[in-house]
Amino acid sequence: MKLKFTKMHGLGNDFVVIDAVSQPVALDTATIRRLADRHFGVGCDQVLVVEPPPGPEADFRYRIFNADGSEVAQCGNGARCFARFVREKGLIDRDVIRVVTAAGAMTLTLVGEDRVRVNMGVPNFDPAAIPLAVHEEMPEYQVSVAGHDVIFGAVSLGNPHAVIVVPSVEKAPVAAVGAALQQHPLFPERVNVGFMEIVSPGKVRLRVYERGSGETLACGSGACAAAVVGIDQGRLRSPVTVALPGGELTVEWQGRGEPVWMTGPAESVFEGEIEL
Repeated sequence: MKLKFTKMHGLGNDFVVIDAVSQPVALDTATIRRLADRHFGVGCDQVLVVEPPPGPEADFRYRIFNADGSEVAQCGNGARCFARFVREKGLIDRDVIRVVTAAGAMTLTLVGEDRVRVNMGVPNFDPAAIPLAVHEEMPEYQVSVAGHDVIFGAVSLGNPHAVIVVPSVEKAPVAAVGAALQQHPLFPERVNVGFMEIVSPGKVRLRVYERGSGETLACGSGACAAAVVGIDQGRLRSPVTVALPGGELTVEWQGRGEPVWMTGPAESVFEGEIEL
């Protein structure tokens, strides 16, 4: 079976995007791993699948698969690429797009030629929702991993995030601590680990070790989590510019109970077809 796809990226966080509305698509774990493989496949951090909506409340269903084949509920950079993809492919003719994910409903808004503003939903600090295996919510948690005593904030944006404030992102032990913390028993569903350097109350630098993919050039939900944790702890104020290795995102959040908004670019790289 030949499968058409589009290669896209959001600040270097790259995706294979598949239209499952206009063509038959059957993906299993082995196929997703093959697509994501940078030597034997197309190569990407995540595979995004556009499906018909489950009901009239949405325009599409948005599914996300990590490079290791695991399905996840949220990807902010992917959401921006998703919005641009369905518009460029003529699957929708509106600038405001409603999608359903495993984490719930999202609204994506095309802004200008290449930028997308995404309602990422209301952040959830409840340990049970993250999930985080502790008895009660705290502003910060502490654990020893990979020879480091780590203090982190934690939040769910439809996927779990731990945010560690560091003096320098260049010197942060991203690979060692990221790999160890994401598989720690504290996080039964693993976790995305952000290393945040605070430049000013309105700007941070960030590196993210993503579950199922390792360190990526950008992580949209990770950028939102970092800004949200920083604002909630009184270290930052909205809006926050998040500088990732792949570029910058803008995150806005007015506090607990309010949705977090992320704005950034999305770009198409090339079209292709692969025999499966």
